[in-house]
Amino acid sequence: MTLTLTDVTLTYPDGDDRLTALDRVSLDVPAGSLTAVVGPSGSGKSSLLAVAATLVTPDTGRIVVDGTDTTDLGPAQKAVLRRDRVGIVFQQPNLLPSLTAAEQLQVMTHLSGGSVRGARDRAMELLDAVGLVDKAGRRPHQLSGGQRQRVNIARALMNEPGVLLVDEPTSALDHERGAAVLDLLVALTRQRSTATVLVTHDRTHLDRADRTVTMHDGRLTAPAPERL
Repeated sequence: MTLTLTDVTLTYPDGDDRLTALDRVSLDVPAGSLTAVVGPSGSGKSSLLAVAATLVTPDTGRIVVDGTDTTDLGPAQKAVLRRDRVGIVFQQPNLLPSLTAAEQLQVMTHLSGGSVRGARDRAMELLDAVGLVDKAGRRPHQLSGGQRQRVNIARALMNEPGVLLVDEPTSALDHERGAAVLDLLVALTRQRSTATVLVTHDRTHLDRADRTVTMHDGRLTAPAPERL
Protein backbone atom coordinates (compact mmCIF):
# COMPACT_ATOMS: atom_id res chain seq x y z
CA MET A 1 0.00 0.00 0.00
CA THR A 2 1.94 2.98 -1.32
CA LEU A 3 1.44 6.29 -3.07
CA THR A 4 3.69 7.26 -5.98
CA LEU A 5 3.64 10.44 -8.05
CA THR A 6 6.03 10.49 -11.00
CA ASP A 7 6.91 13.64 -12.96
CA VAL A 8 3.49 15.22 -12.36
CA THR A 9 2.72 18.59 -13.93
CA LEU A 10 -0.52 20.49 -13.40
CA THR A 11 -1.47 23.82 -14.94
CA TYR A 12 -4.52 26.06 -14.76
CA PRO A 13 -5.81 28.69 -17.24
CA ASP A 14 -4.59 32.18 -16.34
CA GLY A 15 -5.86 34.68 -18.88
CA ASP A 16 -4.07 34.00 -22.16
CA ASP A 17 -1.46 31.89 -20.38
CA ARG A 18 -1.42 28.98 -17.98
CA LEU A 19 -0.36 29.00 -14.34
CA THR A 20 1.82 26.09 -13.24
CA ALA A 21 0.57 24.63 -9.94
CA LEU A 22 2.78 21.50 -9.96
CA ASP A 23 6.04 21.40 -11.88
CA ARG A 24 7.34 17.86 -12.56
CA VAL A 25 6.65 16.66 -9.04
CA SER A 26 7.75 13.18 -7.99
CA LEU A 27 7.00 11.70 -4.59
CA ASP A 28 7.06 8.17 -3.18
CA VAL A 29 5.30 7.44 0.11
CA PRO A 30 5.80 3.89 1.44
CA ALA A 31 3.21 2.02 3.45
CA GLY A 32 3.34 2.71 7.16
CA SER A 33 5.09 6.06 6.76
CA LEU A 34 4.05 9.70 7.08
CA THR A 35 5.43 12.36 4.75
CA ALA A 36 4.86 15.98 5.73
CA VAL A 37 4.61 18.59 2.96
CA VAL A 38 5.30 22.19 4.00
CA GLY A 39 5.49 25.45 2.10
CA PRO A 40 3.96 28.91 1.83
CA SER A 41 0.42 29.59 0.66
CA GLY A 42 0.14 29.24 -3.09
CA SER A 43 3.14 26.92 -3.34
CA GLY A 44 1.10 24.00 -4.67
CA LYS A 45 0.44 21.94 -1.54
CA SER A 46 -3.33 21.77 -2.03
CA SER A 47 -2.87 20.93 -5.71
CA LEU A 48 -0.57 18.10 -4.70
CA LEU A 49 -3.25 16.64 -2.42
CA ALA A 50 -5.96 17.07 -5.05
CA VAL A 51 -3.90 15.21 -7.65
CA ALA A 52 -2.91 12.47 -5.21
CA ALA A 53 -6.60 12.02 -4.34
CA THR A 54 -7.50 11.80 -8.06
CA LEU A 55 -9.82 14.78 -7.60
CA VAL A 56 -7.87 16.65 -10.28
CA THR A 57 -6.26 15.13 -13.37
CA PRO A 58 -2.74 16.42 -14.07
CA ASP A 59 -1.54 17.56 -17.48
CA THR A 60 1.25 15.00 -17.45
CA GLY A 61 2.73 12.41 -15.12
CA ARG A 62 1.68 9.23 -13.38
CA ILE A 63 -0.13 8.64 -10.08
CA VAL A 64 -0.18 5.15 -8.58
CA VAL A 65 -2.54 4.76 -5.62
CA ASP A 66 -2.25 1.61 -3.54
CA GLY A 67 -0.88 -0.31 -6.53
CA THR A 68 -3.35 1.06 -9.08
CA ASP A 69 -2.13 3.26 -11.93
CA THR A 70 -4.79 5.96 -12.25
CA THR A 71 -3.61 7.30 -15.62
CA ASP A 72 -6.30 5.68 -17.73
CA LEU A 73 -9.10 5.50 -15.18
CA GLY A 74 -12.36 7.27 -15.97
CA PRO A 75 -14.26 9.52 -13.52
CA ALA A 76 -16.46 6.69 -12.21
CA GLN A 77 -13.47 4.41 -11.66
CA LYS A 78 -11.62 7.17 -9.83
CA ALA A 79 -14.65 7.77 -7.62
CA VAL A 80 -14.67 4.08 -6.63
CA LEU A 81 -10.92 4.21 -5.98
CA ARG A 82 -11.32 7.23 -3.69
CA ARG A 83 -14.22 5.67 -1.87
CA ASP A 84 -12.52 2.36 -1.20
CA ARG A 85 -8.80 3.06 -1.04
CA VAL A 86 -8.17 6.73 -0.24
CA GLY A 87 -8.93 8.38 3.08
CA ILE A 88 -9.11 12.18 3.06
CA VAL A 89 -8.94 14.26 6.23
CA PHE A 90 -10.10 17.75 5.37
CA GLN A 91 -8.95 20.88 7.20
CA GLN A 92 -12.47 21.36 8.56
CA PRO A 93 -14.15 18.19 9.86
CA ASN A 94 -17.48 18.97 8.11
CA LEU A 95 -19.34 16.54 10.33
CA LEU A 96 -23.07 16.15 9.79
CA PRO A 97 -24.72 17.98 12.71
CA SER A 98 -27.58 15.49 13.12
CA LEU A 99 -25.38 12.39 13.36
CA THR A 100 -23.55 11.00 16.37
CA ALA A 101 -19.81 10.33 16.25
CA ALA A 102 -20.44 6.64 15.53
CA GLU A 103 -22.99 7.43 12.82
CA GLN A 104 -20.52 9.78 11.08
CA LEU A 105 -18.37 6.71 10.49
CA GLN A 106 -21.15 4.24 9.77
CA VAL A 107 -22.49 6.35 6.91
CA MET A 108 -19.23 5.74 5.04
CA THR A 109 -19.96 2.02 4.97
CA HIS A 110 -23.51 2.67 3.77
CA LEU A 111 -22.15 4.80 0.90
CA SER A 112 -19.79 2.04 -0.19
CA GLY A 113 -22.45 -0.67 -0.01
CA GLY A 114 -20.65 -2.52 2.78
CA SER A 115 -22.11 -4.62 5.54
CA VAL A 116 -24.46 -2.62 7.74
CA ARG A 117 -24.12 -5.27 10.44
CA GLY A 118 -20.36 -4.83 10.63
CA ALA A 119 -20.38 -1.04 10.30
CA ARG A 120 -21.20 -0.38 13.96
CA ASP A 121 -18.43 -2.66 15.18
CA ARG A 122 -15.92 -1.10 12.80
CA ALA A 123 -16.97 2.41 13.85
CA MET A 124 -16.56 1.61 17.52
CA GLU A 125 -13.16 0.03 16.88
CA LEU A 126 -11.93 3.19 15.16
CA LEU A 127 -13.42 5.51 17.76
CA ASP A 128 -11.59 3.47 20.35
CA ALA A 129 -8.38 3.85 18.33
CA VAL A 130 -8.71 7.66 18.38
CA GLY A 131 -9.69 7.70 22.06
CA LEU A 132 -13.35 8.58 21.60
CA VAL A 133 -15.27 5.37 22.15
CA ASP A 134 -16.92 6.96 25.19
CA LYS A 135 -18.14 9.82 22.96
CA ALA A 136 -19.72 7.55 20.32
CA GLY A 137 -23.23 8.82 21.05
CA ARG A 138 -22.39 12.52 20.98
CA ARG A 139 -23.17 14.91 18.14
CA PRO A 140 -20.64 17.43 16.79
CA HIS A 141 -21.83 20.35 18.95
CA GLN A 142 -21.17 18.21 22.01
CA LEU A 143 -17.53 17.63 21.05
CA SER A 144 -14.48 19.87 21.33
CA GLY A 145 -12.53 20.99 18.26
CA GLY A 146 -9.87 18.36 18.88
CA GLN A 147 -12.48 15.66 19.33
CA ARG A 148 -14.23 16.62 16.10
CA GLN A 149 -10.93 16.37 14.25
CA ARG A 150 -10.39 12.90 15.75
CA VAL A 151 -13.81 11.82 14.45
CA ASN A 152 -12.77 13.26 11.09
CA ILE A 153 -9.64 11.09 11.09
CA ALA A 154 -11.53 7.97 12.17
CA ARG A 155 -14.11 8.55 9.43
CA ALA A 156 -11.34 8.73 6.81
CA LEU A 157 -10.14 5.30 7.93
CA MET A 158 -13.56 3.66 7.94
CA ASN A 159 -13.14 1.87 4.60
CA GLU A 160 -9.58 0.75 5.40
CA PRO A 161 -7.79 2.91 2.81
CA GLY A 162 -4.24 2.22 1.69
CA VAL A 163 -3.55 5.93 1.27
CA LEU A 164 -4.36 8.68 3.78
CA LEU A 165 -4.26 12.34 2.70
CA VAL A 166 -4.43 14.95 5.44
CA ASP A 167 -4.97 18.69 4.89
CA GLU A 168 -3.92 21.07 7.70
CA PRO A 169 -5.41 19.01 10.56
CA THR A 170 -4.07 21.28 13.33
CA SER A 171 -4.94 24.69 11.86
CA ALA A 172 -7.88 25.26 14.23
CA LEU A 173 -6.29 23.63 17.29
CA ASP A 174 -4.04 24.93 20.05
CA HIS A 175 -0.50 23.61 20.47
CA GLU A 176 -1.37 20.79 22.85
CA ARG A 177 -4.33 19.48 20.85
CA GLY A 178 -2.38 19.88 17.61
CA ALA A 179 0.46 17.76 18.99
CA ALA A 180 -2.03 15.11 20.11
CA VAL A 181 -3.60 14.95 16.63
CA LEU A 182 -0.18 14.58 14.99
CA ASP A 183 0.79 11.84 17.42
CA LEU A 184 -2.47 10.08 16.61
CA LEU A 185 -1.88 10.31 12.85
CA VAL A 186 1.60 8.85 13.20
CA ALA A 187 0.32 6.00 15.39
CA LEU A 188 -2.55 5.18 13.03
CA THR A 189 -0.23 5.29 10.02
CA ARG A 190 1.93 2.63 11.65
CA GLN A 191 -0.98 0.52 12.88
CA ARG A 192 -2.97 0.63 9.63
CA SER A 193 0.07 0.59 7.28
CA THR A 194 -1.23 3.57 5.33
CA ALA A 195 0.86 5.71 3.03
CA THR A 196 0.13 9.07 4.65
CA VAL A 197 0.71 12.56 3.26
CA LEU A 198 0.24 15.49 5.63
CA VAL A 199 0.03 19.03 4.26
CA THR A 200 0.67 21.64 6.92
CA HIS A 201 1.81 25.21 7.58
CA ASP A 202 2.68 24.24 11.15
CA ARG A 203 6.35 23.30 11.42
CA THR A 204 6.12 22.79 15.17
CA HIS A 205 5.40 19.07 15.06
CA LEU A 206 7.42 18.00 12.01
CA ASP A 207 9.76 15.86 14.09
CA ARG A 208 6.90 13.35 14.26
CA ALA A 209 6.98 12.77 10.49
CA ASP A 210 9.17 10.14 8.83
CA ARG A 211 10.11 12.65 6.16
CA THR A 212 9.50 16.32 5.42
CA VAL A 213 9.54 17.87 1.94
CA THR A 214 9.08 21.51 0.99
CA MET A 215 6.96 22.88 -1.84
CA HIS A 216 7.95 26.12 -3.51
CA ASP A 217 6.46 27.45 -6.75
CA GLY A 218 5.02 24.06 -7.59
CA ARG A 219 8.23 22.12 -7.03
CA LEU A 220 9.21 19.73 -4.28
CA THR A 221 12.55 20.73 -2.83
CA ALA A 222 14.92 20.09 0.06
CA PRO A 223 13.72 16.67 1.20
CA ALA A 224 15.01 15.97 4.66
CA PRO A 225 16.65 12.59 5.20
CA GLU A 226 14.44 9.91 6.70
CA ARG A 227 14.79 9.47 10.44
CA LEU A 228 16.15 6.17 11.68
